[in-house]
Amino acid sequence: MLKLFYILISILIVSLISLVGIVSFFIKERLLTKSLFFVVAFSAGALLSGAFLHLIPEALEKGSSQTVFLSVLFGFLAFFILEKYLHWRHCHNGVCDIHTFTYLNLIGDAVHNFIDGMVIAVSFSFSLKVGIITTLAVIFHEIPQELGDFGVLVYGGFNKKKALFFNFLIALTAFGGAILGYFISERVVNFSFMLLAITSGGFIYIASTDLVPELHKETNLKKSSLAIIIFSLGILFMWLARKVGI
Repeated sequence: MLKLFYILISILIVSLISLVGIVSFFIKERLLTKSLFFVVAFSAGALLSGAFLHLIPEALEKGSSQTVFLSVLFGFLAFFILEKYLHWRHCHNGVCDIHTFTYLNLIGDAVHNFIDGMVIAVSFSFSLKVGIITTLAVIFHEIPQELGDFGVLVYGGFNKKKALFFNFLIALTAFGGAILGYFISERVVNFSFMLLAITSGGFIYIASTDLVPELHKETNLKKSSLAIIIFSLGILFMWLARKVGI
């Protein structure tokens, strides 16, 4: 029961990240956009190092290298397919219905959060250490992700209060994923290490195809150099977490 308590507390913390859009009430949009660029840089480094330094090594302790790395590749492919159909299918012949996109974004975000919940639950079935690292990696990714989702809802016609409410409501689907992941990991042999490897593939996909390309859009040499430093700090943070036993 203590494990379930840790899982639910972690999911609650991650769900509260969905309210990050509240900063738009107090910070100028230009400053928010500038800050978000560096959050993305740190997040990319943390996700990659979380996968390579923590999740994949943990999975390799429980399963064969062939099974683990096939699962990593499957995770990469699965996240590619999810993004392809849940985020881009709303466009037809280059014409996008913004209102439809808003609701499709909510559906896609619900699936995304449900998977996050499963991933966090399964990571705690390995150990408290793996659970904490996975939760941190999800949080780092969720900050820019949730700000983006909030922006989509506002752009699609929601006022800021309504956008915050729906973003938080959708974030709660992570609890459903967590409960399902908890009970499956307790009963299905090999489910935990395979999902952990699949998660690694997902983290690698998000960092390499979503976050890093955003950093390449910056042409200013000074900002790009700073982004590289912050990206490296994300890696260093996860490496230090492993060194201190987290």
